[in-house]
Amino acid sequence: MTTDLASDTDRRSFLFVLGSSRPDGNTETLARAAAEQLPAGTPQRWVDLAKLPLPDFQDGRHESGSWPVGEAEEELRRATLEATDIVIASPLYWYSLSAHTKRYLDYWSGWLGVPGMDFKKRMAGRTLWGVTVLAHEEEEVADGLVTSLNHSAAYMGMHFGGVLLGNGSRPGQVRNDERAMVRAKTFFERETPLARFPYEA
Repeated sequence: MTTDLASDTDRRSFLFVLGSSRPDGNTETLARAAAEQLPAGTPQRWVDLAKLPLPDFQDGRHESGSWPVGEAEEELRRATLEATDIVIASPLYWYSLSAHTKRYLDYWSGWLGVPGMDFKKRMAGRTLWGVTVLAHEEEEVADGLVTSLNHSAAYMGMHFGGVLLGNGSRPGQVRNDERAMVRAKTFFERETPLARFPYEA
């Protein structure tokens, strides 16, 4: 499992879930720019899903027996439950989340049904964030990704910090997006209301 963990503290702890299919992509660059602004000593764990030997999710909710849990899944589940703040860093692929990221969230569905885990109850009250870089200059094309994360947070009873958006295609290009880099400086300082479905507004 590809992770690195910063020093321990009693305050917030962040799990950054990298969902790009290429290393050192624009979305990771933007996420790290935002993470650099966190208070010193804030724990940060970074997980690169492309390097994680995680099999495709199989929904066994209505089957007898139990699905064998591999070491990679157990490590990812533990990292998820240990974080107060979960940051989904996914490029905009076909106007939504990447396949790696979607598979990670699919695993949440399986963890909901693990006896005694109380996954949904334990995730309630935490904060879900998003970071994405897109080739379009029109940021509204990322509405599908934003909606997916907001609704996921709403279902889990989590807060939603919104999505940090940047523009770029070629590696490193997001650094030229001055507006995104400025927003990254204060992104994790913003208010995080409890996520709501549209019909609850």
